[in-house]
Amino acid sequence: MAEEKIIKSNERVKAHGEVFTPKNIVNQMLNTFAIQPELQKLSATFLEPAAGEGAFLTEILLRKLKIASRVSNTIEAFEQNSLIALTSLYGIELLVDNTELLVIHMYQVFYQEYLRQLSIYNAPENKKVVKSALTIVKANMVQGNALTGKNKNGNDIVFSEWSLLPVKRGIQKVQRTEYTLDAIKTNGPSVDGQPQVHGSEELTLFDLDEEPVEIKPRKFEPVPLFDIFREKHVSE
Repeated sequence: MAEEKIIKSNERVKAHGEVFTPKNIVNQMLNTFAIQPELQKLSATFLEPAAGEGAFLTEILLRKLKIASRVSNTIEAFEQNSLIALTSLYGIELLVDNTELLVIHMYQVFYQEYLRQLSIYNAPENKKVVKSALTIVKANMVQGNALTGKNKNGNDIVFSEWSLLPVKRGIQKVQRTEYTLDAIKTNGPSVDGQPQVHGSEELTLFDLDEEPVEIKPRKFEPVPLFDIFREKHVSE
C-alpha cells in the first residue's frame, strides 16, 4: 500500500503552510457526533475554506452519495438526488494546481458512484446529468484566498446558491444565484453590487442571522435540474 503523503515539498510548506490532512484524521473529524445530523441531509451545505485537493469534501460527497443511493429507488431519482448533494458542497483553495485537482477529484467521486448506480439499474448514462455535475463542481470549487475573498487575478470569489423550486408537472427546476464570498460573510452586495437578502432556510451557507434587505442578485434562468449546464443569466 502506498504511503499517504501529507506534504508535496518543503518549499510549499514554507511558502504556503501546505500540509494535507491524512484520511484517518478526516474520517475521525467527520465521525464526530455534532456533525452527524448535517451529514445525513442531502442539501445541508459545507464550505471548506482551505480545501487542498479535496480530502474533506470528497469524503463528505461519498457519504452524501450513499444517502442519495439509499433514498432513491430509480436511476432517475439517484441522478436527481446526487446532483442535489453536489450543489451543497463548496471549496476554496489558494493554490491553482490544487484547485484543478480539487475539481477533478470531486468529479471523479461523483462519476464513479454514478457508474456504479448505472450498473445496478442496468441503465444508460445520461449525458445531461454528467455535464450538469461538472458545471456544479466547477462553480462550487474555486481558486482564491478565503481571508481576502479574492482570487489570483484580484477578483472577488463568487459562489452560487442553487435553489430548488417547487416541482411542477413532475419537473424539478433549480435557480442559480451568484454571491461574492464577502457578501455571504457580511450580508453586503451581491455580485452585481446591489444589496442582498437571503431567503433560503435550507442552504445554510447563504442563510445569515442578520436582518434581510432588498436584493437584486445576479440570477440565472430557472432550468430543470438535469439542464444546469445550459443555464444563462436572466439578463442575457
